[in-house]
Amino acid sequence: MAGRNHLYIPGPTNVPMEIMSAMQVVMEDHRSPTFPLLLKPILQDLKKIFRTETGQAFYFPATGTAGWEIALTNTLNPGDKVIIYRFGQFSHLWAQMCKRLGFNVEIHEEPWGTGIPVDKLAARLKEDTAHEIKAVLATHNETATGVTSDIGAVRKAMDSASHPALLFVDGVSSIASMDFRMDEWGVDAAISGSQKGFMLPAGAAILAFSQKALKATETSTYPRCFLDLTDQMNNNKDGYTPYTPSIPMLYGLRKSLDLLLDEGMENVYARHNRLAEGVRKAVAAWGLTICAQPGFESDTVTAVVVPADKDARDVISTAFKKYNMSLGGGLSERRR
Repeated sequence: MAGRNHLYIPGPTNVPMEIMSAMQVVMEDHRSPTFPLLLKPILQDLKKIFRTETGQAFYFPATGTAGWEIALTNTLNPGDKVIIYRFGQFSHLWAQMCKRLGFNVEIHEEPWGTGIPVDKLAARLKEDTAHEIKAVLATHNETATGVTSDIGAVRKAMDSASHPALLFVDGVSSIASMDFRMDEWGVDAAISGSQKGFMLPAGAAILAFSQKALKATETSTYPRCFLDLTDQMNNNKDGYTPYTPSIPMLYGLRKSLDLLLDEGMENVYARHNRLAEGVRKAVAAWGLTICAQPGFESDTVTAVVVPADKDARDVISTAFKKYNMSLGGGLSERRR
């Protein structure tokens, strides 16, 4: 079928024409006296998306996965214990990264289709009287299963245990689309990427760190170079980057921020909720079910369970070949 391929996958998402046009720029000197006029306002406006006044935003020419590594290696030390609840492919991959980086990873398995069990988390943190757990890793929106966890409740669980661990949140498929309140929820490292809510091509890790997390960089001994926050901070304060950035991506991000802030973040959240509710009602009308259990439904990703007598690969193939439409497939585990 001729024409543009329509993306109905978790990411990359369709890039609006306004952003594509904004990225059509000639190359410029990223060490020029005028470059800070582009970068500094972007970093300030990113704080409005993360909903933080006290935190600091960062842009890395990388990916959301790199964002995980940035958070871990800039604030923790080799062998530190971290806790994570595994209930989907991306919480699984984050846990695997921690293992490969040499952290002591405490993994708790939860049924896929559910999210972070805040009561269990609170109980576990209360048990940790020696405060061996240095970070709680929370996947806000589990892309593979279309599940959203309550990060505000995660913070309440941590506070109820009077636990000093850092709170890291994977918001790759939620930030800039769903309600996210970094300061209010006490998030120490918020991790996102360019190819979902920011409506850009893949290729940028977009993050924000609390002052508590930035303070932790001073005692972190983990080896790092390209992903070092200190290098970013030293250069960002003057409006520059420690290495060559993608100029088109920055102009695209500038336009993305303009679109989001002009619409208003509350309106952005409401729009996603309205569209997601429509999708969920349509799925129910078809007689199908979604992977997310009640109370965990995502407003950015809906994972539809293919009937037992059908093959998801056939559905995806037909959609692509007949309708020029890309659908995402499930990852790692089958719905039981």
